[in-house]
Amino acid sequence: MRVGVLTGGGDCPGLNAVIRAVVRQGVKTHGFEFVGFRDGWKGPLEGLTMELGIKECRGILPRGGTILGSSRTNPFKIDDGVERIQANLASSGVDALVAIGGEDTLGVATKLADLGVHVVGVPKTIDNDLSGTDFTFGFDTAVNIATEAIDRLHTTAESHHRVLVVEVMGRHAGWIALHSGIAGGASAVLIPEQPFDIEAVCAHVETRFQTQYAPIIVVSEGAVPAEGGDMTVTSGELDAFGHVRLGGIGDRLAREIEQRTGKEARAVVLGHIQRGGTPTAFDRWLATRFGLQAIDAVADGDFGKMVALRGTDIIRVPLSEGTAQLKLVSPKEYAEAAVFFG
Repeated sequence: MRVGVLTGGGDCPGLNAVIRAVVRQGVKTHGFEFVGFRDGWKGPLEGLTMELGIKECRGILPRGGTILGSSRTNPFKIDDGVERIQANLASSGVDALVAIGGEDTLGVATKLADLGVHVVGVPKTIDNDLSGTDFTFGFDTAVNIATEAIDRLHTTAESHHRVLVVEVMGRHAGWIALHSGIAGGASAVLIPEQPFDIEAVCAHVETRFQTQYAPIIVVSEGAVPAEGGDMTVTSGELDAFGHVRLGGIGDRLAREIEQRTGKEARAVVLGHIQRGGTPTAFDRWLATRFGLQAIDAVADGDFGKMVALRGTDIIRVPLSEGTAQLKLVSPKEYAEAAVFFG
């Protein structure tokens, strides 16, 4: 069997670990051949391929990013896109496809599976917002990077008696903000699921200064104020999947805090730093297990499925289950952190 592999959407620590495990297990256990499709769905759309074997996968386990490249190409938004993918898979002699990606990439995979393409999905997103799996690889790395940044920012905030607002990734789900905020001892954590009261945030700031500590506010890029519930965007342009580019809530919040409290406030945007660099041990472990189980699903002919972590087990769920809805922070989980605010 000849198997294609692609990675789509934002780059993510652990992608190379998945590729490595898929190829190693596929070659050694099942005798498969592999072809790598370059730059997400753009690869099978335009016939962009690369050699992919054990040799090409040596040394990539600790590397961030993806050796296959990525993009946010949506073949369902392109005339004859689906037909071109089907034709290029056939001309490349590809019998099955392993698609590694998040909501958008796996959404395309779901539609292609419904059209008869033999595809198995591997969930990837640093936001940890895919339903069907307890955790996605890349999330642990992003949380660790954000937590280290918060730890470092505490000292400069206290030295200068200023408020520091740390903006982290999280379009619709606040998992990174919640986990890193708790781990980093933030004065408040603001997430998309819970519109925030700016007066309450300012009260937390005042309380923290009264105890001789400088406040750290952690905010997801998609967080919105309760009095004006719009996400802060850098521009109105949409990507191929209809998403606007978020950014600026940190600066917006810092200005409001400074105006309302009179305390100096600065914003720090972690941005792409959160998803760059080497993956943590947990993400390498999870990504490797996902890869091993994904290629076993291909060997079993169990297509239209996504591998997922449930407890300590890797299971298979329908692709549609992984993309049907976002996994969001519940009010109960958010409330646990409230005792540390202020």
